[in-house]
Amino acid sequence: MIALREVALQRGTQTLLQSADLTLHDGVKAGIIGANGTGKTSLFKLLLGEIGADAGSVEMSGGQRIAHMDQEIQALKCSILNYVLDGDRALRQAEADLEAAQRADDAHREAELHGLIDTLDGYTAEARAAQLLVGLGFVQADLDRPLSDFSGGWRMRVNLARTLFMPSDLLLLDEPTNHLDLDALLWLEQWLKRYPGTLLLISHDRDFLDAVCDHIVHMHHQTVELYRGNYSRFERTRAEKLALQQAEAAKQQARREEIERFITRFKAKATKARQAQSRVKMLERMEEIAVAHVDSPFHFSLPAADKTSHPLLVLDQARLGYAADSGERTQLDHVNLTLLPGSRIGLLGPNGAGKSTLIKSLTGELDLLGGERVPGEHLSIGYFAQHQLEGLDTSATPFLHVQRLSPNASDQAIRNFIGGFGFKGDNAFATVANFSGGEKARLALALIAWQKPNLLLLDEPTNHLDLEMREALTQAIAGFDGTVIIVSHDRHLLRASVDDFWVVADQRVEPFDGDLDDYHAWLKQRLDAQRRESKRKSQGDSAPQDPVTAPQAPSAGSSKGQGATADERKAARKAAAEAREKLRPLKKQRDRAEKTMEKEQQALEALEATLADPELYTDAARKDELDRTLGQQADAQTRLNAAEQAWLEAEEALEGSGA
Repeated sequence: MIALREVALQRGTQTLLQSADLTLHDGVKAGIIGANGTGKTSLFKLLLGEIGADAGSVEMSGGQRIAHMDQEIQALKCSILNYVLDGDRALRQAEADLEAAQRADDAHREAELHGLIDTLDGYTAEARAAQLLVGLGFVQADLDRPLSDFSGGWRMRVNLARTLFMPSDLLLLDEPTNHLDLDALLWLEQWLKRYPGTLLLISHDRDFLDAVCDHIVHMHHQTVELYRGNYSRFERTRAEKLALQQAEAAKQQARREEIERFITRFKAKATKARQAQSRVKMLERMEEIAVAHVDSPFHFSLPAADKTSHPLLVLDQARLGYAADSGERTQLDHVNLTLLPGSRIGLLGPNGAGKSTLIKSLTGELDLLGGERVPGEHLSIGYFAQHQLEGLDTSATPFLHVQRLSPNASDQAIRNFIGGFGFKGDNAFATVANFSGGEKARLALALIAWQKPNLLLLDEPTNHLDLEMREALTQAIAGFDGTVIIVSHDRHLLRASVDDFWVVADQRVEPFDGDLDDYHAWLKQRLDAQRRESKRKSQGDSAPQDPVTAPQAPSAGSSKGQGATADERKAARKAAAEAREKLRPLKKQRDRAEKTMEKEQQALEALEATLADPELYTDAARKDELDRTLGQQADAQTRLNAAEQAWLEAEEALEGSGA
């Protein structure tokens, strides 16, 4: 158990916590959220004992093993596999003691240490460490390479793997998804769901918080509030709290009307069946939760250029990659694409497949190795990438950055504009040298918005942004009139902003006919196929077949079977019966899931009817009923989601079998 009792915490002249109380029981998975500067990282330091409370007390269960990811790591010469293994200090010490006992020819001590290593799961340690690294995007050939070979982002992945490898009862993770692509993020999500200990997670990724966390700790106004449920439920609960505060009523209504106009406008633009419907649903959900963000300090739009071209940009038989002294390295080939005004595209694909290369080639920053890039007459590109943060003038202010772009703009117009990005008052004239990563990202986005592009190219735009800024950016992109191409691991942003997906894989760029759930299934199928192919090669099989597209064996009623002998027909019938028997559990799973879905849907409808009663929110005597009903609604929705997933898995398996 973790308990904060009347805790006060001061850092310099800033008060982070004042009379804060918090109790977290063992086994919870809690997301820690709050604006930048509210003390999330300081809370971790408090729990680690690196700083002390200025008042009050911090109580923790005795004997807890704590794993915490360091933000800084050295460029060591040891292999990344050994670096991860070094995270289990008890195991490494036991292995060192065993070597010493072997040198001393102490058989009794050797036997003791072998038993200890077995207790520490030491004989599976290397396989477990390798599995973590591969899950986070490394390939087998990388595992013996030294840590110093890798860039900062990849070292952070190694550091994350080491943290996950450490034996722990309490896991503290501060922005673990910042350097991950979507594939690695999905893998980490599943790993953390299975983690048996207590998890405290600082993250600004709402879908990640939704999938992993069962509690939310909201840090604001120098205190902490604990909410039961995931981030979506936190938003609903907080929206209801704010709705009861009459002083905010007029402001909330104005914001709601603005979102309603936005929904009406962009529903009409849905062009592609399934993905478009996913986006419509997300826009409707944004309307529901808008009130939870009514007090956000960020509110801005992304105006588009007055003129556009049709098409905006064309790549014809393009070959994309990098030229070096040692020769050309092609990442994407035979790329043919046409960007039309109003297109909204999300790029998906495995890590390293070429998503960023494609975006750099579209901007013209990266020359084509072959083919043609044909820009439209009125093409105006707004390009956001992490390396652009380093290009900001650290000696200048946000105000000066914008003024340099438009020397004739009025001071008030500039201040009004950058105020929407959080640079208000004195912050408008603070120097960039003292800015955090999130503040630099906000400024870079502001500079793009000020220039009114008609093609917006965004490569991981939400890194370093807190939840409120992410929500403001999501709404701004969703309302952008120009063409958008996004690479992001933020699924909420993609669902709200994108009408079509392209998959970048196997040196190709191709349309993807589906939504993010379909992509998750596609990715899993692809990885399973790669594993089967790797296993086949390792076993020396000389007759490869693509496990996904391999032709099915002829059925008993096929033309090949018409001339079969009686024994062959009997064997075929037996095989068919065995196949039906194997499919029986899947059919039962599908049928059970259908019944559960129907039951939970009915329960949800009944609960939503109760929650539609306005008196439930205004009658203080019914507060317990409101809390209870909201809890039942969240639980029913969780059960419905689980049933839908079970039904989908069973149905996909049945379809794959040809049943």
